Amino acid sequence: MHRVVALALPWVVAFDLSIPAQVFGRGDEGGYAFTTCTPGGGLVPSTTGFAVHVEHDLSALDQADTVVVPGYSPREHPGPDVAEALHRAADRGARVVSVCTGAFALAAVGLLDGLRATTHWAHAAELADRHPHVEVDPDVLWVDHGTVATSAGLAAGIDLCLHLVRTDHGAQAAASIARRMVVAPHRDGGQAQWLRRPVPPAGEGLAPTCEWALGHLADPLTVADLARHAGWAPRTLTRRFLAETGRTPLQWLTAQRVAHARQLLETSDLSVQTIATRTGLGTAANFRTHFVRDTATTPSAYRAAYQGGRRLPTTWRPADPTGG
Repeated sequence: MHRVVALALPWVVAFDLSIPAQVFGRGDEGGYAFTTCTPGGGLVPSTTGFAVHVEHDLSALDQADTVVVPGYSPREHPGPDVAEALHRAADRGARVVSVCTGAFALAAVGLLDGLRATTHWAHAAELADRHPHVEVDPDVLWVDHGTVATSAGLAAGIDLCLHLVRTDHGAQAAASIARRMVVAPHRDGGQAQWLRRPVPPAGEGLAPTCEWALGHLADPLTVADLARHAGWAPRTLTRRFLAETGRTPLQWLTAQRVAHARQLLETSDLSVQTIATRTGLGTAANFRTHFVRDTATTPSAYRAAYQGGRRLPTTWRPADPTGG
C-alpha cells in the first residue's frame, strides 16, 4: 500500500484536509493507506470554528510515501520539529505535496528553494515576497516536480491529488475516484477568477451543444457550426460561452481537444499524428504547439511520464487566450 500522511498544522483549513482524505482515504481505491498527523497529536484547531482530532504525531511522517500539507493560517514557519520531520521524509524519497497555503510551510523549511510553485492566488505575492528563492507561478492550478508538488487555492487541491492518482495508477483510476467525488477528472485552465465549469451541467444552456462538440472533436468545427447546432446567432453563442465557461467557443474547443489528447497519450500507443487527427488538432506540429502551451511538456515526454513510470515537472496552465 502507498502510505499517504496528511500533516495538519494548527489552524488547518478543514476543506484542504478533506481533499486528500477523500482522494486517498478509501482503501479499496488506488491502493492507498491514508492517515493524518500533527505535532504532538491530539486536537488541531481549524480556520472554520471547529477542531479536528488527529491521533498521530510527527513520527507518522517517517512511514509516509506521500506527505500532504493542507493550508493553514497564520502562514508562519511551522517550527523546527516539523521542518526536521519534513526533511527526513523528503530525504528518504517521500513525495511532498501542498494544498493551497500549505506551500508556505514547504517554502519556510526550504523544500521549494529553486523550484517553481503555486498557492492560492490571493497569497501568491506574499509567498514570492517572503521566499525569493521560490519561483511563484500564480496562473496555474498545480505544479508537479515529481518529488515535490504544490497546488493553488482550495479546490485546486482536488486537481492535483487526482493528477497524482493518474501518475501513480493511470487515467482510469483517477476517473473512477473523480466520478465518486462528482468532480471533473481534468479541469481546464488556470486559477483566474473568471474560470468557470469546463462543460456546463446537463440540461443547462450550452450543455447539449458542448456534448455534441465533444463527440465531433475530429471534425473541423467552427463557431458557425456550434451556433447552428445551438440554434443561435454566432455572436449570441460567443456571449453564452463566455458567460457559462469563461471562454470563447474556440478557446473551449481547443482545451477539450488537448484534454482528449492527454487521455489518449495516457491510455494508448497511438502516434502523435493519429492523436492530432482524432482530436481535431490537425498536424502533429500544431498538436505539439498546443500541448506544450497547456502542459509545459511535449507529448512524448508526457506519455513517458504516464506509461513509462518516469516523473517530469509538469503544470496545468491556462489555455491560449487567443484560442488559436
